[in-house]
Amino acid sequence: MTDQQTRLPGEDARTTNAVPVGLRVAAGFAWRFLLVIAALYVIIWLIGYLAAVVIPVSIALLLSALMAPLVSHLVDIRVPRGLATAIVLVGGLAVLGGLLTFVIIQFSDGVPQLQQQLNSSLDQVRDWLINDLHLRQEQIQQFIDNAIHYLQNNQATITTSALTTAGAVGEILTGFLLTLFVTIFFLVGGEQIWTFLMKGVPRDVRDRVDVAGRRGFGSLVAYVRATAAVAVVDAVGIGIGLWIVRVPLVVPLATLVFLAAFVPIIGSVVAGTVAVLVALVTNGFVTALIVLGIVILVMQLESHILQPLLLGRAVKLHPLAVVLAISIGLVVSGIPGALLAVPLLAVLNSGIRSLLHETDPVREPAEVEPETS
Repeated sequence: MTDQQTRLPGEDARTTNAVPVGLRVAAGFAWRFLLVIAALYVIIWLIGYLAAVVIPVSIALLLSALMAPLVSHLVDIRVPRGLATAIVLVGGLAVLGGLLTFVIIQFSDGVPQLQQQLNSSLDQVRDWLINDLHLRQEQIQQFIDNAIHYLQNNQATITTSALTTAGAVGEILTGFLLTLFVTIFFLVGGEQIWTFLMKGVPRDVRDRVDVAGRRGFGSLVAYVRATAAVAVVDAVGIGIGLWIVRVPLVVPLATLVFLAAFVPIIGSVVAGTVAVLVALVTNGFVTALIVLGIVILVMQLESHILQPLLLGRAVKLHPLAVVLAISIGLVVSGIPGALLAVPLLAVLNSGIRSLLHETDPVREPAEVEPETS
């Protein structure tokens, strides 16, 4: 790095020569680093400000990556692309709606049994408090009365939270409709959309950026496939464990594990916690410990074997990078950020690797997906 390159604005040659070279280099790196951080901050702020649009579009891109191979297969057998998109989209919505409906119905049918088990468990807890901890009945009743009194005094706050939740449901419905709308256009006209975007790229690097984008989308397709495979293994493993120890609601709990597994690490933890709580309420403390051991075993299988084998090969990401990406996404944007962090990192990793490749960007059918985002 020359003196002219490390010279700050307003400095003359005499001042520059008076400053040690190491300090000049450090200052040059420092102000460039601050500019990069400022630019990243503005980008993150814009994403947060436009989250109502960015999140549905990002989820639509994930759904497109999941459904695009099926649409392409139907197109290859001479089905019109519009009809192929309708078939795949309607079929996917039917499967997802059927799973959610099945889970809700099964939980609703199991509520009476859970209520009986809960009452029995509460009686056991009360007996344990009285006989083992030597608490008086009056102390337990006072605790219950204090809880009721707290709810009565904070009724307005609870009502406001309920109204806020109702508003959130409206936002979720709007986001769902936007996601569905964008997904349709991605599946039907993804190639045209990508070609239009490429017109804004300088001509001398257009081919390289085109290949990088297609490889990034190919990495996204591989990520979705690998995540689905991991989710199936998690659901089957935990479901078999729950069936062996005779915990009720095995199938809906396994379905919940499958759906939650699409949020890496966090989803499995949440779904496993629900399974442990159901086991605790219905079958007691010992069964809950057994279920906890099963959940930990399945999560260890996922983190040490499945993710390195499937996700590692699919997106070429180190497990530490996955964990850090999920943590940053969770801090920046909550659950949606955790859901989208790893696929975003996978796309960036694949695209940047392609851009930095020194050879001439020739499209290779084995590496470049035919569909676009």
